[in-house]
Amino acid sequence: MTQVEALSAGRDHVGGYKVDVTRGERVGRVSSEWFARPADERYLSLSDLYAAARGRTERSRTRTVESAAIRVEARRDDAERLALVLPGSDAPIAPTHWSFGQLAGLVGAPASYLRQLPAPLAGINLQYGLTSHSAEQVKTLEIEDGRVELRAVTGPEYGRIFDHELVAAVQRIAGNGTGDTRWKVPGVLDWSTGVYNPHVDISQDTTTLYASDRDVFLFLVDDLNPIEAGRLADGSPDLYFRGFYCWNSEVGAKTLGMASFYLRAVCQNRNLWGVEDFEEITIRHSKYAASRFAHEAVPALTNFANSSAMPFVNGIKAAREKIVARTDDDRNEFLRKRGFSKTETARIIETVLAEEGRKPESVFDFVQGISAVARGKSHQDARLDLEARAKKLLDRAA
Repeated sequence: MTQVEALSAGRDHVGGYKVDVTRGERVGRVSSEWFARPADERYLSLSDLYAAARGRTERSRTRTVESAAIRVEARRDDAERLALVLPGSDAPIAPTHWSFGQLAGLVGAPASYLRQLPAPLAGINLQYGLTSHSAEQVKTLEIEDGRVELRAVTGPEYGRIFDHELVAAVQRIAGNGTGDTRWKVPGVLDWSTGVYNPHVDISQDTTTLYASDRDVFLFLVDDLNPIEAGRLADGSPDLYFRGFYCWNSEVGAKTLGMASFYLRAVCQNRNLWGVEDFEEITIRHSKYAASRFAHEAVPALTNFANSSAMPFVNGIKAAREKIVARTDDDRNEFLRKRGFSKTETARIIETVLAEEGRKPESVFDFVQGISAVARGKSHQDARLDLEARAKKLLDRAA
């Protein structure tokens, strides 16, 4: 069945298609970003996001300086103001909340304690730490935006990848992220009907393109081209589409990374439902980060964007067809041999029976049961462990 035929077969009404989100995993990373971002961190297109990140870079400069040459200034008549004078600069520079914490951490001073002290006393402690800093050098990121601010302070070997570089890499496959290519901001699942509508206007409430002065995060999908990977119990197609999200922090707040996957729906709160084949790579901002970004992350993103879905479809098909249990003894033995406890085994079998109307027989049945039990776990480590074990089963079947 072609993608167009699958879409037509699964269509419930004009503009959307029926999905089954009781299967697969739920991933809440995008939803966490969606809840946390204020209006000024939300962008409606990749071009707007790129312009903001690029403009910030153009107003910034980075350099490596001697720690002992940094002079801390604090005025007795302003107990809350603390500034730094860097080598080669006459004017004092104000550290941001983030860079102050980084600087304190580099010299071994507790930032939370220093923030409670009057600026002159905090300055004395910080100056002592800089003078005796064992690494001798730090790398700074400064920005001119009405006044000069210190955005970040890192070790001299920090491999900075600017936020706009990641956005530019995504633009090469996704254009503006608004539908001018197959990659776009996602639609919305209607919980009352179970219909996923990929055609949703991009607004402050729906966008998944974010950036702050500390980081960038973006999530895009190919939801106008759903893929059929088997059939549901009622005979309707089990439809998926591709998605990916990526993130970076040019000030050292987080790694650079990307995750790619197949999913069945995105809800209004930007939770990802029915996720399968989740893959993630991260790159620390070490000395060779820029090289790894160019040779690993960018090709991985491009390959996923342009690759055929057939390996994924064939893997799901193989898991559906691989019958591994026909009796209760077979089911118990299959799960217990793979490290599941007696309680977990019973719960997985009961879950499949409740959701599918029959007990698990194929590898795919067991994978869906494990994933469903994982969704009900409140403890993140327990949930991630079950999800990893489910993926391992699916990969082996494929």
